Amino acid sequence: MPSSPPKATQKRAAVPAEAAPVTTFLTAIGREVRRQRAKRGMTRRQLAQASETSERYLAQIESGAGNPSASVIRAIAQAFDLPAAALLPGMTAQSEALATVIDLLAQVPETELAELKKLIESRVAPAGGAERARRIALVGLRGAGKSTLGRMLASHLGWPFIELDRVVEEEYGARITDLIEMAGTATFRRQERSALERVVAANEAAVITTAGGIVSNQESYALLLRRCHTVWIKARPDEHMSRVMAQGDFRPMAQNRQAGSNDAMADLVAILEARRADYARAEAEVDTAGEAVEQSFAKLLRVVTDLLGLQRAAQP
Repeated sequence: MPSSPPKATQKRAAVPAEAAPVTTFLTAIGREVRRQRAKRGMTRRQLAQASETSERYLAQIESGAGNPSASVIRAIAQAFDLPAAALLPGMTAQSEALATVIDLLAQVPETELAELKKLIESRVAPAGGAERARRIALVGLRGAGKSTLGRMLASHLGWPFIELDRVVEEEYGARITDLIEMAGTATFRRQERSALERVVAANEAAVITTAGGIVSNQESYALLLRRCHTVWIKARPDEHMSRVMAQGDFRPMAQNRQAGSNDAMADLVAILEARRADYARAEAEVDTAGEAVEQSFAKLLRVVTDLLGLQRAAQP
């Protein structure tokens, strides 16, 4: 178990000028740990349990006051299902993804590398449109309207409507909340990836809704973007909050159960900001802010019509 640092002294010495780069480095690590935790909707307690690191030490790291060892950084990264390098400053999305690939390749026997090379080449070569077929995936934070609009779209098109969370629950035999409580977020994300692979393989045409946090798993989100026409369903933070309250599911604000409180809203905004850049990687977006369901559905249908090259006459 990664150890906690010794207790801080009462008086902190002034930071020498040459220590400024180190302070900046540690602050950047703390900021990235906070961002990755918010991206997954994890509480600090959940991260502490998953990484076997004390909550107090995590709070110090996130504030930039902690100086984590390589083993602590590795433990935190593993709790996020990321390579350790992903928590270090200067990592772009591309280099972060590359670090993951390198980590995975290190686990492949040398005798299988040639075959894996051919598989990667075959994945990269096909045109994106052909790979995506007629699969529409809706992404976005809980409360955006994914399920409501997804059902309406599937009914209109006559295609299957698939909620990825429900697939995971059926296959695992437990609710998502119980799965995360018993096995952790990383296990849920692996189950989610496996379910997504099967859904894509089994359906040439479908409307798929995903958990808001799917963007926190690089492999799953890359698969979704590659194999589905992806649409970001978005709304204002206050609308997300009111819809979540109506649903009675406060998972996005797990640390602050009093939905509607300032802390709960701050949690929701932090999660949304941490995921915004990833959601924006979708092919298209539909903003449901201030609109009736029928208006949002008309916008979604226009977007899907353009993505799939359908006839405009098919719209209501």
